[in-house]
Amino acid sequence: MYGRIRIVGLVLALMGLGFIAGGGYTFIKTQEGYASLAALSAAQNVKLSYNDQGQLVDRGETAEAQQILALLRDDWKYPVNAADLNPNDPVVNTATEYMYQLATITFHTLHGTQTVVLPEDVTAADGTVYKAGTYEFAVDGRYWSDFNRTNPIEAKAREQAWTGTAHALIAELGVGTATATSLQLGLGIAALFAGIGFFALFAGLGLVWAVRAQEEPVRRTVLRPTATAA
Repeated sequence: MYGRIRIVGLVLALMGLGFIAGGGYTFIKTQEGYASLAALSAAQNVKLSYNDQGQLVDRGETAEAQQILALLRDDWKYPVNAADLNPNDPVVNTATEYMYQLATITFHTLHGTQTVVLPEDVTAADGTVYKAGTYEFAVDGRYWSDFNRTNPIEAKAREQAWTGTAHALIAELGVGTATATSLQLGLGIAALFAGIGFFALFAGLGLVWAVRAQEEPVRRTVLRPTATAA
């Protein structure tokens, strides 16, 4: 029986070493990903703005920055990590910073005003006539799909507000967020593998040690000489 327990312990120890090796490999590849993401962020040199007190600002205003954070945290339900918003490292290279920059572009698009020019009268499908002229159209929180495209003023305002550049920047920042989040998950998986590995290693070695401790008294008992009768 002791021999079988010893075998189980050795197998556990070997499995533990395998998990530790897997955790180490995952950690190394995750660090490579972080290094690549940091290099890309440094090359793009996109930075968040902070005031002298280390407070996040947008166009010089802390109030607008708080509104952007509210959009990110309250409307989009994103788990903002305040530790990622570091005034000593303003380069956008963490998941929260990528999402904040994405929210900044979206916020200004949602709350902008577009000047729409109709060069001539336009008759909509429902018969409404829109006179030629210049119109100031407030986006008023409309996303791409919220505009009434049958209204020629709204249709033009949508194209002017939600430009291809805005969509491209949002898509690129979304990729950055997904990459940074995946790297965080990679670190978690590395830690999980390492934790399981150390547990299995210590459990296996513990079984081997316990079996050896039990076998030693048995051996001493067997080898003890017996007294012979005179």
